[in-house]
Amino acid sequence: MISTKMPNSSYSGPFEPLSEEEAAVRGRLEQHVRMLADEIGERNIWHEEGLEASVNYIRNTLMDLGYGVAIQEYAVQGIPVKNLEVELTGASLPGEIVVVGAHYDSVLGTSGANDNASGVAGVLEIARLLATEKLSRTVRFVAFVNEEPPFFLTDDMGSRVYAKQARKRGEHVVAMLSIETIGYYSEKPWSQRYPFPFSYFYPNTGNFIGFVSNSPSRDLLYQVIGTFRTHTPFPSEGIAAPEWITGVGWSDHWSFWREGYPAVMVTDTALFRYEHYHTADDTPDKIDYARTARVVTGLSRVVAELAGTKPPQSHPRPLTK
Repeated sequence: MISTKMPNSSYSGPFEPLSEEEAAVRGRLEQHVRMLADEIGERNIWHEEGLEASVNYIRNTLMDLGYGVAIQEYAVQGIPVKNLEVELTGASLPGEIVVVGAHYDSVLGTSGANDNASGVAGVLEIARLLATEKLSRTVRFVAFVNEEPPFFLTDDMGSRVYAKQARKRGEHVVAMLSIETIGYYSEKPWSQRYPFPFSYFYPNTGNFIGFVSNSPSRDLLYQVIGTFRTHTPFPSEGIAAPEWITGVGWSDHWSFWREGYPAVMVTDTALFRYEHYHTADDTPDKIDYARTARVVTGLSRVVAELAGTKPPQSHPRPLTK
């Protein structure tokens, strides 16, 4: 079953100036992306130094925010690889877990600015925005390794290892958000493409953030996009669809679906909009940091609400049309 009708209404109108807080987020997002994609560069098991440098940067950034970082290490083709995790323990419902994750590896031959330094930067900034919040549920921020081919949709994906271990431990993951390729936007007509037949239901301008789930995760999708639309003046589209449809399962949320956990991908739609997807031209200058900052601050409110508290009051922004 396919669901294209989402709660509330997508924002339409001009892109409003950033708030002071959003402007600060914008600057930090660019710093993270440039460090991962420019300074460190290619990050995969064929460039181990890039993987290790990424681990060190992500770990140090999170430690500077006051988090204790846990490492989940395993071996792929004889090479040690690592997932990184930090946790905000819930006050009243600590056993109910919200996971916010992004993969930090890049595909062979690219430095992966949008795919997926943008997603990692988003997770780091959401972790920053929520670091002092009092939450009912536990929130985990996770940086996954090995999302890209040839490990994509295999047991060697970092998120697959993580989700299987969570299920083995009997953990109650109530929601997972996969932050995947969130940095590119365009106001040009026909800048957005879709797998058939979705062009009949969605706009042809690639200026929105997308929320994608499978059918069992539909209720989570409705909650996530409903909250985002309530608090964030930014265009958004959503779909709940079977996993066999092209692109629906193309990131770390797939690993959580395999274990029966509800999960949603947040994305700029990657190859359906971004011409530099999986090429050497996926560089930091392609990212729209202002729009990404608006998306990321909006997602921080989504995570806060998923975790059982009101959205952070330090950076509310009314939705206007």
